Amino acid sequence: MKAKLKQLGLDLPFLPVTTVGSFPKPDYLIKARTDYSKNLISKEKLRELEKQATNEWLSYQTEVGIDIFVDGEMYRGDMVAFFAENMPGFDKGGLVRSYGNRFYYKPIIVGKVSWPGPMTVDWWKYSQAKSSKPVKGMLTGPYTIMDWSFNEHYDSRRMAALALADCIREEVTALIQAGCKIIQIDEPAISVRTDELDLAIETMHKVTDNQNAYFITHICYGTFEKIYPKMLEIPVDNFDLKMSNSDLNMLEYFKRYPFTKDISFGVVDVHTHKIEAIETIKSRIKQALEYIPPDQLWIGPDCGLKTRTIEETKAKIDNIMVAVKAFRK
Repeated sequence: MKAKLKQLGLDLPFLPVTTVGSFPKPDYLIKARTDYSKNLISKEKLRELEKQATNEWLSYQTEVGIDIFVDGEMYRGDMVAFFAENMPGFDKGGLVRSYGNRFYYKPIIVGKVSWPGPMTVDWWKYSQAKSSKPVKGMLTGPYTIMDWSFNEHYDSRRMAALALADCIREEVTALIQAGCKIIQIDEPAISVRTDELDLAIETMHKVTDNQNAYFITHICYGTFEKIYPKMLEIPVDNFDLKMSNSDLNMLEYFKRYPFTKDISFGVVDVHTHKIEAIETIKSRIKQALEYIPPDQLWIGPDCGLKTRTIEETKAKIDNIMVAVKAFRK
């Protein structure tokens, strides 16, 4: 997909490095979000602290030399609930466990969903204005929003997903109009509900068709053997995949069916406190290059880093950058 990047005016280095999207929130912001939920501080004060935390992560990405930035999602809680809280047609459900000891309020679709106007554009513009590198637009995909919500309005899962796809397409258009060139649409549910892969492909077409941007989708922690290679029909340019948590076993699938698109290859596991050694990361990159052409390979962590401490996050990224710079030499 190098030609598309060039057409968009993006000149990325060999083995471009990015992260999946989320970073851990500093303690002062966690406290502020709790205080805001109890009406102890104003929305303006919370926004000020969200910007402060965003600035800190943008500065870190500049310092370490990441090639494609993210805003870190300091203004979001759960990846689905954030969009449900902003879109008409949703109500707030009860707490459900997402993983470990983390919970979120599962949204309920109670009426016709609609796009309320830009939900992420101001944060993208804020981050891009402070960054010399391209900043990804970060969205949760319509299939995952549908799957991770209760549906009490639409006659079928497909109808709900397609209605949401219309909304997310509007957000994509708004990001592109604002100047965003790389847009990531997270669809982790795709690898879990493998029998609905055709629906996930259909909804992504609704979102990305005839849109002038370089598209990434992030998929993680599921039964990839049941959706590969058909998942390559999802109309995006780059698949951001967790690889290290499963000991790079997906490379066996790539041996049988070559990976035909760009890939953001996860070289560190975000669900362990262990900091991967630089040599371990180099070994994983080397294995990736045995199966994936160099100009298709991007490097990053397995998934969002919000589950790790700030110190662990920086240590993992620092080691990724050292390993990648060694390959570039």
